[in-house]
Amino acid sequence: MEKRNILCIDLKSFFASCECVERHLDPYTTPLVVCDPNQKGAITLAVTPYLKKQGIKGRTRVYDIPKHIKYIKVPPRMRLYQQKSKEVISIFLDFIAEEDIHVYSIDEAFLDVTDYLHLYNQTDYELATTILNTIFKKTGLTATAGLGPNMLLAKVAMDIEAKNNKDNIAYWDYSDVETKLWKITPLSKMWGIGPRMEKRLNAIGLYSIGDIATYDKFKLKNMFGVMGTDLWLHCNGIDPTRIKDLKDQEVKDKSFSHSQVLFKDYFAFNTPIIIYEMVDVLCRRLRSEKYLCKGIGFGISYSKKIGGGFYHSQKLDTLTNEAEVIYKVCMFIFDQYYNNLPIRKVSISLSHLVENTQVQLNLFESFEEIETKERINSTIDEITNRFGKNSLLKASSLLKDSTIMDRNNKIGGHRA
Repeated sequence: MEKRNILCIDLKSFFASCECVERHLDPYTTPLVVCDPNQKGAITLAVTPYLKKQGIKGRTRVYDIPKHIKYIKVPPRMRLYQQKSKEVISIFLDFIAEEDIHVYSIDEAFLDVTDYLHLYNQTDYELATTILNTIFKKTGLTATAGLGPNMLLAKVAMDIEAKNNKDNIAYWDYSDVETKLWKITPLSKMWGIGPRMEKRLNAIGLYSIGDIATYDKFKLKNMFGVMGTDLWLHCNGIDPTRIKDLKDQEVKDKSFSHSQVLFKDYFAFNTPIIIYEMVDVLCRRLRSEKYLCKGIGFGISYSKKIGGGFYHSQKLDTLTNEAEVIYKVCMFIFDQYYNNLPIRKVSISLSHLVENTQVQLNLFESFEEIETKERINSTIDEITNRFGKNSLLKASSLLKDSTIMDRNNKIGGHRA
C-alpha cells in the first residue's frame, strides 16, 4: 500500500472560537453558544470547548442545556467565519502549494506534505506542530491535526484521538488499524458512517469497525454495490485517494450538475423524493446528449440557521445512465453523512462522462434486459419531449413534498 504523509487539520469549535477571539475571550474558560438568540427551539451551531467539558454537545437544542449552566448566546456571523477560514488557508499556502491542499469544509482541510519534509528538514509531526502553532499565533484559533499514510487514517486519527491529546496531534499508521481503527464503536463515530447507515449495519449484526473489516466484502458489495466495497476497504484502513487526483478532477472533468434550493425544511422522511426527481432530470439529460457517467457527487446544505452540510463523490465500477443506479448511490451517501438536521438545498453532479456509443453490459443483466430498459427510457423521453415534462410523471410526483411539477412549469414543462 502506498504511504503518503497526510495531515488532516481541523479548527477546534470553530464558530464559537471565532466569536471568542473577536471578543478577546478564552474559549477554554468562556461558556459561549452560537445560535439564534430569538428562537426558543434553536439548535446550537457551536459551543466552546469549556461547555463541551460540561457535557454540552455542539449540535443540540438550546432548551436541552441544563438550567444550572450559565452561558452567553451570540448569533452566527458566517462572513466572519469565512474570513477566518481564508486566513487559515493562507497559512497553509505559506508552507505548501495549493495543489497539495484539499479544503474539506470551512473549518477542515487535508494537506499532503510528503514532498515538503525534506525541504523543511522536519518530520510530519514536527511540520504539523509548526503549522498549528502558526495558526494560533496569527489567528488565535486552536487547531488539531491527524497524521496518517492516507487521507482516511489521517482524518480518523484527528476525529478519534487528536482532539483528546494535549498537543492536539495524533498519528495512525497501517499498524494501528487493528488496535485502534477496528476498536471504534458505535459505528457513527467513524468518518463516512452516519446514524442512518449505522442502523442498517447494526441490523446485520455489525457494531464495530472491526466487525465490518472482517465481514465478507462480497456480501457488502451485494448489499450496497460498489460503495459496499469502499466501506470494507476504509474499515481496513485502505484509501487510495490522492489530493492531486481530486484537484485534477475538479479542473478537467466534464460534468452535468443539478441543485435545488428547497422552499421549506426537509428531513430524512421526505428528502428521498427530491433526490429521485433530481436524478431523473439528470438522467434524461444524459440520454438526450448521449452520455454515460461513472462518477456521482451528492451534497446537502442545511438551513441557514444551522449552517454547514456535506458533499461527497463516488466512482462506479461501470458506466451508466440509469436513474435507479444513480439514486442508490446518492442515498448511500445520504445515509452515511446526514445528521438529522433541516435541509434546504440538494446538489447532485454526474462526472467522468463518456459518449454512449455502445451498450454497457454487466454480469447481472442480459442484453435483452438492457435493451428493454433502453426502449422504455426512450419512449418516456419521447413522450415528455412531445407533450411536456408534466405529461408523464411517477405517482410519487403527486405527493405534497414533491417539487417536480412546479419546477417543470417554471422551466417550460407544458407545451401548447
